[in-house]
Amino acid sequence: MRHLGHRGVFATARLSPLVPSGMPHPSFVPSPTPPEWPHCGHDNTPENPVGCRGIHVPGHTACLAHLADTDRATYLTGLAPGDDMDHRGTTFAEPLLAELLNAVRDPGTGKPQLGHTDFDSATFTGDAQFDSATFTGDAQFGSATFTGVAMFGAVTFAGVAWFGSAIFAGVAWFGSAIFAGVAWFGSAIFAGVAMFDSAIFTGDAQFGSVTFIEDAWFGSATFIEDAMFGSATFTGDAMFGSVTFTGDAMFGSATFTGDAMFGSVTSTGDAMFGSATFTGDAMFGSATFTEDAMFGSATFTEDAMFGSATFTEDAMFDSATFTEDAMFDSATFTEDAMFDSATFRADLDCEGASFGKDALFQRAVFERASSFGPLVCAGRVQLSGAEFARPVVLTIAALHVECRRTRWSSTAELRLRYATMDFSHAVFEYPLTIAAEAGPFLLTGGQMMTEEVFAGAPDAAVRIVSLRGVDAAHLVLAGVDLSQCLFVGTVHLDQLKLEGACAFDKVPPPAGAGRGPRFAVRRTLAEEQHWRAGRPGAAQGWNTAGPRAGDVGPAQLEPVYRALRKAFEDSKNEPGAADFYYGEMEMRRHDREGTTPAERGLLHGYWALSGYGLRAMRAMYWLAATMLATVVLLMVFGIPQDTPKQQATGTIPAGGGKVTFEIDKDDPQNPSSDRFKGERFEKALNVTLNSVVFRSSGQDLTTAGTYIEMFSRVTEPVLLGLAVLSVRNRVKR
Repeated sequence: MRHLGHRGVFATARLSPLVPSGMPHPSFVPSPTPPEWPHCGHDNTPENPVGCRGIHVPGHTACLAHLADTDRATYLTGLAPGDDMDHRGTTFAEPLLAELLNAVRDPGTGKPQLGHTDFDSATFTGDAQFDSATFTGDAQFGSATFTGVAMFGAVTFAGVAWFGSAIFAGVAWFGSAIFAGVAWFGSAIFAGVAMFDSAIFTGDAQFGSVTFIEDAWFGSATFIEDAMFGSATFTGDAMFGSVTFTGDAMFGSATFTGDAMFGSVTSTGDAMFGSATFTGDAMFGSATFTEDAMFGSATFTEDAMFGSATFTEDAMFDSATFTEDAMFDSATFTEDAMFDSATFRADLDCEGASFGKDALFQRAVFERASSFGPLVCAGRVQLSGAEFARPVVLTIAALHVECRRTRWSSTAELRLRYATMDFSHAVFEYPLTIAAEAGPFLLTGGQMMTEEVFAGAPDAAVRIVSLRGVDAAHLVLAGVDLSQCLFVGTVHLDQLKLEGACAFDKVPPPAGAGRGPRFAVRRTLAEEQHWRAGRPGAAQGWNTAGPRAGDVGPAQLEPVYRALRKAFEDSKNEPGAADFYYGEMEMRRHDREGTTPAERGLLHGYWALSGYGLRAMRAMYWLAATMLATVVLLMVFGIPQDTPKQQATGTIPAGGGKVTFEIDKDDPQNPSSDRFKGERFEKALNVTLNSVVFRSSGQDLTTAGTYIEMFSRVTEPVLLGLAVLSVRNRVKR
């Protein structure tokens, strides 16, 4: 606050911000109260023994109203333009006031010119016509009563204009008035219409605790310094359209019973409406707030209209209550917009709204809102702890969307662009869909919503970073990126529905090498990426982006993979389910708490031979290697040196008769030389190929070759079966 200046009887004072609105500072010393000045005493009655309270005219024992005609004429004749005057407590009828003003009328301008003037507690019984007058000193009208029209149109107040506790029974006209000093109307009562159109307030304007019973017109007024309407009451309409507030506009705890019209207002200082009550419509459409706009704990009983408003600094609506529609369509918020703990009992219209930084709706309550957006936010849209009671569609283009512990009591759909979303511990009892929107949002008029604030964004993908603590039984995800999403702690994950292309992270390839059979591409969870990256000697490339997984290992990840596998199987996506089956088996293989050593050994073999029946090439490699080994072993040890010869032996009876032959075959001889001849390779390959299909080749083999064939007839069909199973698991639908 600023000094009121040293004018007339006013002492130099500083108005402390701790003093309640509308009340003078304790160091501010106005003129003496009526009982303390020498009052007239005329017209006393039993009901009013004091009588007239008018101060004595200098040199007389009566006030101006009760002064003898000749004395009054002498007094008025002695006045000149710009003279000081003191008529506290005096009652002015219209003729008397006219005579007084004519006595100080400037001959050059034809307008009254008054110096320091004291009309404290004066009563103006008819119309008080001060139009175009100039008060070169302080003008004191404290506790004055205007029973008719108070006409101060185009008046110039060069000093302090003091109307504290004044009563305006009729119209109060201050249109185009100029207040060069402080304008003090604290605790005044305007029973009629209050007209301040085009008035200029160069100093502080104090309207604290003022009561406007009828309409209050401030259209096109200019407040150069602070405008203080704290605790003011507007029973009629309050019209501030096109007003300019260069200093702070203070309406804290004000009450607007009628419509509050602030459309096209320009506020270059702080706009303070904290705890204000708007019983009628609150119209701030197209208003411009260059500094902070504070509406914390305000109550809007009817529609609150902020469409196309511009908030250059912070806009604070925390704990505000909107009983009817809250309209912020096409509003522009350059800095943070704070709606924490606000209550929206009807619709919230923020279609086309633009937020340069954060839009904060933590713990906000949406009782009947059916839509939220479409809106654009360059920072965060914070909905953590918010509650939505009715079916709602949220359409948001933002870099970050936080819905931690958000509650939906009915169906909901979140259509997003560019967003990195935290959905941990959200609560919803009905189907809820989170979907990535392919193109810019369309507004009601058909035009596309602009997205210049995302010019540096790599893409418009929607990334979910956490579903922890969520009951996924009614959750549908469509086209979102889950590569950084934390799933551990999500319940009913097997009932999660994934639509469209939902992306997961992939296994990184080994450094400096292509993707071999051991590093085949598969979908992985973010928690596995974090776990593997944190292991001693971890390979490069494991992704640790997004929120930390915490103390999560194979024992916690195994049931998550199993649940996601079932979710994919239920949606008839068998190839997708295969990746999560692979992850499940990997976690079982690495789990040293819930998996026995023997089972882990079996799983290691299953993984090494065929990637759990999912890596066909791995099984084929093993089959080819086994067949090659079998061929080599047979050529070295299994194929005999020569084909065994058959021999027939028998005895011929001496006298002739029947001859009996015994056919025998030589034992196969182990090879001693020339083991790698083409003929031997052909025989070995024939034996090996027959073993693959579990058939006997019928070849003559050495003893070692017989065992080699037996081993190959067991192992190679198994490897072939694993390869066929792997292909089947990858292509079946």
